[in-house]
Amino acid sequence: MSSALGLMILGLVALVIGAEGLVRGASRLAARSGVSPLVIGLTIVAFGTSAPELAVGVRAALGGQSDIVVGNVIGSNIFNVLFILGLSALVSPLVVAQRLVWVDVPVMIGVSILGLALCWDGTVGRVDGAVLVAGIVVYAGLTARYGPRESREVSDQYAGQFGRRGHSAWGWVLEVVLVAAGFALLTAGSHWLVDGAVTVATALGVSQLVVGITIVAGGTSLPELATSVVATVKGERDIAVGNIVGSNIFNLLAVLGTSALLARGGVAVPGGAEALDIPFMVVVAVACLPVFLSGHRIERWEGALFLAYYGAYLVYLILEIRGTPGLPSRATALWLLAMPLLLLTGVVLWNRRTPPAAGASR
Repeated sequence: MSSALGLMILGLVALVIGAEGLVRGASRLAARSGVSPLVIGLTIVAFGTSAPELAVGVRAALGGQSDIVVGNVIGSNIFNVLFILGLSALVSPLVVAQRLVWVDVPVMIGVSILGLALCWDGTVGRVDGAVLVAGIVVYAGLTARYGPRESREVSDQYAGQFGRRGHSAWGWVLEVVLVAAGFALLTAGSHWLVDGAVTVATALGVSQLVVGITIVAGGTSLPELATSVVATVKGERDIAVGNIVGSNIFNLLAVLGTSALLARGGVAVPGGAEALDIPFMVVVAVACLPVFLSGHRIERWEGALFLAYYGAYLVYLILEIRGTPGLPSRATALWLLAMPLLLLTGVVLWNRRTPPAAGASR
């Protein structure tokens, strides 16, 4: 048991370091090649921080651990919005005036609903996987095509973070080495994390789905956590929010899609996930609407509410693991968690129905 936990910790460390090397190396290579800093931020950075989820998903799919694949994707998306976005807003209220991100949030909601629909029959097959992968290709292409039309202020913000350029030959070599080392660490880390998670789940008698939703998802989301919180502290709020939205889209389209393509017979959806975890992921995505469709702001109290909801979700999972008597069924728990959040979403939308005055969002 102790060796399995150590293997998981080692895997998480390797994944985080590998993702950092991959993101930094790829971002600088793209900048040297003349790619827009904004496009780098919304594609390479947002997707690169999801590289641990992709590495773990591929490893688990090839090993036949479908529960970890599904749990990792669902858990990461819930963690990204409720915990990371909530914590970032608690650090500093988030104001988002980026037109492209307004488009991305409905895309995130639509993709979440699509994921729920594909999981409903109990399997995400290879045809489903091909549809999802095609979706991420289209999304990335449209982002690259229309990203440079963003405002000068937003572009400058991304340029300051990811726009380093240069012509030194040694610089090119260093960045290629960073990318290669990042991929190597991601490969090794995913192997250690998945193997350790399966061993821990077996030893504790806990389902691999729950381990995937909690430990694995939280661990693979550490790059998103670091990127968004640091960006918030530095006042780069578009990066903080865009990173979360882009990562959630990537998780569903690229991670689940690629895993379904590689897994023999597709990815089997664990029993119970369609009753609580997957619909709750959709509800969490819808809860972002007040932020982007009116007011364009997450207040500190809303960040605290997101964190509280993540805590309530974890508490239910823990009580379920312990077999607590009288615990509501998963379907009932979904309503208990979802209805207040959806009602609050509607109230906030109503209160913010009047658009802010020009320039007020900044």
